[in-house]
Amino acid sequence: MVQAPVLADKLSPRARFRLSLSLALAADVLQLVVLPAFVEGAMSPADDVLDVVVAAVLVGLLGWHWEFLPAFAAELIPGVDLVPFWTLAVANVYRKWKRVEGHAEESDTRPALLGPP
Repeated sequence: MVQAPVLADKLSPRARFRLSLSLALAADVLQLVVLPAFVEGAMSPADDVLDVVVAAVLVGLLGWHWEFLPAFAAELIPGVDLVPFWTLAVANVYRKWKRVEGHAEESDTRPALLGPP
């Protein structure tokens, strides 16, 4: 079965991180600015829908990362959900990605070892 190309497949990794960070920031700001609608924590259907959608889109853009699980769980706790966990999770995934990318570039730029002189 042929699947339609997904937007995330067409974006560069850097563009996916920018889009993911923008989404995470928007979700965290929305939860802070529209506090009365989200004040109930796990009991708020609007908060639950927002968190499920954000989690699904982030996984779609960046793939599965363990950082998303505690962020999702923390968003269900009243009061704790005021901390920008989605933004922190995306920032941590980006930090790990940069470290891996840096090691890959470093290994590509090292000169090949020559045989004995």
